[in-house]
Amino acid sequence: MNLLLKKIRDGFISILPIYLIIIIINFTNYLELSLIELVTFSICSILAAVGIGFFNVGADLAMTPMGKISGSGLTKQGKASILLIIAFLLGFFVTIAEPNLQVLGNQVKSLISPWVLILAIALGVGIFLVVAILRIIFRLNLAKLLLFLYFVAFSLVILVIYKGNGNLLALAMDSGGVTTGPITVPFMMAICIGISSVISRKSDKEMSFGLIGLSSIGSIIIVLGISLFINGNSSDFVIGDYELKQNFLMVILENILTSLKDVSLSLLLISLFFIICNFLFFHLPKRKLYSLGIGVLYTLVGLVLFLGAVNAGFMPLGYKIGESLAANKTIILGFSFILGALTVVAEPAIHVLNSQVEEITGGILRKRTMLIGLMIGVGISLMLSILRIIYHFDIMYYLIPGFGICLLLTFFIPKVYTAIAFDSGGVAAGALTSGFILPLAVGATVVLQGEGSVLTDSFGIVAMVALTPVLVIEFLGLIAIINNKRRIKKQVEKMISKKDEIIIRFEVR
Repeated sequence: MNLLLKKIRDGFISILPIYLIIIIINFTNYLELSLIELVTFSICSILAAVGIGFFNVGADLAMTPMGKISGSGLTKQGKASILLIIAFLLGFFVTIAEPNLQVLGNQVKSLISPWVLILAIALGVGIFLVVAILRIIFRLNLAKLLLFLYFVAFSLVILVIYKGNGNLLALAMDSGGVTTGPITVPFMMAICIGISSVISRKSDKEMSFGLIGLSSIGSIIIVLGISLFINGNSSDFVIGDYELKQNFLMVILENILTSLKDVSLSLLLISLFFIICNFLFFHLPKRKLYSLGIGVLYTLVGLVLFLGAVNAGFMPLGYKIGESLAANKTIILGFSFILGALTVVAEPAIHVLNSQVEEITGGILRKRTMLIGLMIGVGISLMLSILRIIYHFDIMYYLIPGFGICLLLTFFIPKVYTAIAFDSGGVAAGALTSGFILPLAVGATVVLQGEGSVLTDSFGIVAMVALTPVLVIEFLGLIAIINNKRRIKKQVEKMISKKDEIIIRFEVR
């Protein structure tokens, strides 16, 4: 109980900055929220904070341990074929039920069937989860693998543009960010850590990471492939309904029930997978299974409250903020940076990633450093995305040079930083990005460029949120190398000076 109360307190600390900055702006002339909107946002903020607390307890008690046990247990069986088949099925079915993906699919259903999009992305995650495991088994270089995959992705970009479906590029790039949500991140990352703990040397820390980055680019490649065969006409796209209803309590309840259905399906798939594997391979004691079951219930309650609150309160509020602030370019740019930085703190999966990074790296990369880096990265990405909406230019002007720099830096930084960086990008683009930041961009686009530009200007913001943290973490790796070289240089100079001093003393004697 003390652990839960502590995690809920941390949840309130995470949500409070976002709540306060919006309340402060509400007292200015730039944003005017009605009483119903204020009450709805307040209730949803409380629910989201409590949800974060429950989720973090569930991740510690169930999701991370289950992933590690699955990864290490299946690997110890010595049958790679079984490991790869189960990995594909797990990645496919868990992604189908990922709430983040449901949110994105519902916002583009006028253009492409949500289930076509969801099944395509799930296929990409399943395939590239297998690729991630093969990388660990055969000790493949992640930087070279990513270089090849991004070459494939940007080659498909050229084909999509040639096909005349360039309007779908932003949506395709966003698909990579929404695959890695609060359910998939702790479980799948832990699977890779479990596998790596069995077949990799302790010095190969980078083998524990890279799954999220590979899953993201895999989904992008699959959706780009589909974009070659569907109509990308912006006139067919209809924006979703972001209006906050008067019966807000019923709306909150309906969204919580919807989240309960989606999250229950996803957790049921994971639980069934684990139960079957335990029966066949692990044979855990009943006490351990009971503890994991309690953790799953905590995860269920946490995600239902968090996602229900985001969909009911944060999504319509994000749209209204975008509409209200769009007229003042300076205000919306400054606000977008602050909001982007604060959103990272409130993403549940971020805290799981940061904890696992600190544990695997032995404290070399601390949670605090990671969090600050991600806050700066996402803040910049949101500000750049709003700038793109204001001046109405293609997302590829950001993404092509951005990922080009990311891939170039992989040749100059430690391997573990490359793996962590590309994982961080996917994790940063979580539920609040698709359920709060994206509607804000839609609202700003409607005011500045009209509804016809929503598909090309608003979408792509999830991809931007996934890009800038990669750059930030890689630059941290570059700084680490520079500092390490300086430290070694000082040590050598100190040794040389001591040697000279000894020689001088000997000659004097």
